[in-house]
Amino acid sequence: MKSYRKEMWFEIPTRRAFVNITDEVQRCIDDSGIREGLALVNAMHITASVFINDDEAGLHHDYDVWLEKLAPHDPVSQYRHNVGEDNADAHMKRQIMGREVVVAVTGGRLDFGTWERIFYGEFDGRRRKRVLVKIIGE
Repeated sequence: MKSYRKEMWFEIPTRRAFVNITDEVQRCIDDSGIREGLALVNAMHITASVFINDDEAGLHHDYDVWLEKLAPHDPVSQYRHNVGEDNADAHMKRQIMGREVVVAVTGGRLDFGTWERIFYGEFDGRRRKRVLVKIIGE
């Protein structure tokens, strides 16, 4: 069995964003030479997420609105974590959206359902963060 590891780095200029990273993950699979196996993609920071869904602007807007209702940023004083910080809401948004995804690799390609894509979700941007891609297989 082969193993491949790569870190992808992001510095999102806004507080929140959703970035389609599907092509970058596929490039990792291509570079790995693995044809059959699994790809793990996970956010290596506690205020960011990796998830799978549709690449549709309306859905991304709806996610942003929904997450802000569930864990609003303001007022920052509502969170105990925010003593000296202002990102408690980002931790909660990450918890909701998830840390990682695992996708089957078949024939050297991500084995997706219709419309599925991999996204990096940023909830406390404006600084450098990383995502780990780990691929195992033959």
